[in-house]
Amino acid sequence: MHGFADDNTSLAELERLVHDYTAERMRFDPPPLDRALTPAQLQEQAGQTITAEGLGGRRAMDLFAEVLAPACLSVDHPRYLSFIPCAPTEAAALFDLVVGASSIYAGSWLEGSGAVYAENQALRWICDLVGLPESAGGVFVPGGTIGNLSALVAARTEARRTAAAGQRPFRVATTRGAHSSIQSACDVMDAELSTVEPDERGRLTGERLREVLLAHGPETYFAVVATAGTTNFGIIDDLASVAEVCREFGIWFHVDGAYGGAGLAAPSVRELYAGIEQCDSFIVDPHKWLFAPFDCCALVYRDPAAARNAHTQRAGYLDVLTEAPDWNPTDYSVGLTRRARGLPFWFSLATHGTQAYTRAVEMTLEVAAFAEAEIARREGFELVGERFLSVVVFRREGWSAQDYAAWSDRVLDEGFAFIVPTVHEGETLARFAIVNPQTTTEDIAAILDSMV
Repeated sequence: MHGFADDNTSLAELERLVHDYTAERMRFDPPPLDRALTPAQLQEQAGQTITAEGLGGRRAMDLFAEVLAPACLSVDHPRYLSFIPCAPTEAAALFDLVVGASSIYAGSWLEGSGAVYAENQALRWICDLVGLPESAGGVFVPGGTIGNLSALVAARTEARRTAAAGQRPFRVATTRGAHSSIQSACDVMDAELSTVEPDERGRLTGERLREVLLAHGPETYFAVVATAGTTNFGIIDDLASVAEVCREFGIWFHVDGAYGGAGLAAPSVRELYAGIEQCDSFIVDPHKWLFAPFDCCALVYRDPAAARNAHTQRAGYLDVLTEAPDWNPTDYSVGLTRRARGLPFWFSLATHGTQAYTRAVEMTLEVAAFAEAEIARREGFELVGERFLSVVVFRREGWSAQDYAAWSDRVLDEGFAFIVPTVHEGETLARFAIVNPQTTTEDIAAILDSMV
């Protein structure tokens, strides 16, 4: 099998098939939007793909290219504006092939020192954007959920290590605009989540945070989670005042920047993040607004030693790793086995330079500003909430939830755009998440024109 001896497709032909598909997919400008199929439709078109004899590489590749891939939405399409899209650079996407072909284990320095070195340089750029000291560092994990969970595990371990005798901090504080992964992390950890009411701009503030902490007892909290760019509205919490309260009570300050953290690369909005440099941990997903392929979340710590205390796994066969002074990525998050998921991001950064990233992020912010202005000037449209970053939420006056759903289904059926509605305070609304530098002002205008 490993030599393709039992397959009627030679290694050379399989290489050609894969390379040709990859090149063709990347040449599409834009790529086809595609659409989901039902299980019955896929069963009819693809049938049974796992058989005792095998289909052969050529047939398996044909099935993927002709049936399976078109049943997956292209999240890099410039009019895919739902959720938070992914728009990897060509360099990053291509290098993902290299990572897959290289069989690199990137969990330890011993086995993957070259990959870890490169990943750490990419992490250093992120630390510099945040304003963390030279001693800061971390790891690339699959996504924001694991990143937030890992940071909170480290926070709890550190809080319990330093707590007074008889105390076991068990609470986390955040605002109701925080990502659902914070509640999920608390569920996994059997921790209690306290919700702080946001201010009139939707932000977590130090003043309101202090009230909640004092109501329950600050000593019962092991972490506060602020958000740098909420998923639904792109709101950035009042990080400076939150940091001040965390310092006052000695509570771990974590910032979830999974989506919005990329804005740190844009001078035009950098002031919105004032206070972020005081965080104890931070995440950002390069597969969102920093143009890397799935799956890639950067998790960094002010004091990596606290993360090592929480996450290092110990076993006899691991002594060769854990007793060495090396930087082992698995010491900084939940999980042991890991691929070098940060390498495509590193390769793109190394290829294009950080200034190109700044220009790309600024470009998406300009398109978002156009969308905001265009919605404000059009009759029958109304902005909802303040635009902080590249998320724009609005209503089509007179539309019901059914109207939004019918419009969303129609433009997807036409292969024109993918924009699912969102819900805020019980009201169905339209929402643009603009993170693809290939999304243009013409795209925005055309989408708004379709809302008739």
